[in-house]
Amino acid sequence: MCDRPDMPQAKPLPNADTISTTDPLAQIVTLLQPRAPFAKLVQAAGDWRVRREASGHVSHWLILTGQVCLCIDNRAPIILRAGDFVLAPASFGYTIANLDLPADTPLRSLPVVQPDGSYRLGDPEGAPSVQMLVGHCLFGAADADLLVSLLPEIVIVPGQDRLAALASLVSDECRANRPAREVILERLLEVLFIEALRATARSTAAPGLVQGLADPRLAPALRAIHADPAHPWTIAKLALTAALSRSPFCARFHRVIGLPPMEYLLNWRMALAKDLLHKDRHSLTEIATRVGYGSASAFSTAFSRHQGQPPKQFAAQGQTA
Repeated sequence: MCDRPDMPQAKPLPNADTISTTDPLAQIVTLLQPRAPFAKLVQAAGDWRVRREASGHVSHWLILTGQVCLCIDNRAPIILRAGDFVLAPASFGYTIANLDLPADTPLRSLPVVQPDGSYRLGDPEGAPSVQMLVGHCLFGAADADLLVSLLPEIVIVPGQDRLAALASLVSDECRANRPAREVILERLLEVLFIEALRATARSTAAPGLVQGLADPRLAPALRAIHADPAHPWTIAKLALTAALSRSPFCARFHRVIGLPPMEYLLNWRMALAKDLLHKDRHSLTEIATRVGYGSASAFSTAFSRHQGQPPKQFAAQGQTA
């Protein structure tokens, strides 16, 4: 994407100390306001298969014991083992089944609720070969789609010590009948969500922000954008922070992040603008200045082009929602 003509006039680059202390992932997670209001303990034995269509919820799976085969639509099957965690910020249809069930077996299983509130799949009498925590997250952000687009499309984290410790706490809380169980479980799942995103930097995650932060060349450019989104960034300036020339920087950014640099910058500015508009404490001129536009009219034009409606209409919808 070419540098946009409606950027404000140049000013000095942000102070390096400010950039180094900026945490882009924390900013996005803070705006997203993740919550995990629903999770269920599922135990399975024998042959079983569950199919779920895209629900609009952010799904997660944590394998506590055993192994399963997860088939997300239009993707290769994934073998999940004890300690593995999967998070899909974008919604997908998926099938999950016992590991040795032939793919052509016409089997659909319905979870059966147990007296203790857990769910049972497959053979109701057999000893469980699989235990997993299945649930979904919600985002408190009024319009989370744009922020979710900055995260990896799907996160798969093999068992790690920190995640295993969290998984153990979650599993224990699921099985217990303590006061405030649901509140504690929700908080633990929120931490698990954030820890999983952080862990993608050490995994084979899909392109996204966390992978970019793990790249020694791209991380300074990402932190620069998040430290001062109002700065009149250009490809040349961002490439300079990455110690790369323009073309290699653009190619590397697009490959690792999944978006061209200027499109990522625009998306982040619009995400910030939406948050400010919903707070209803700032004028259009103030918001324009804070997200990198020289006037309210330039901001309104850019916002309308990106969002499909003017900022005032967007803000009004948020107030009546």
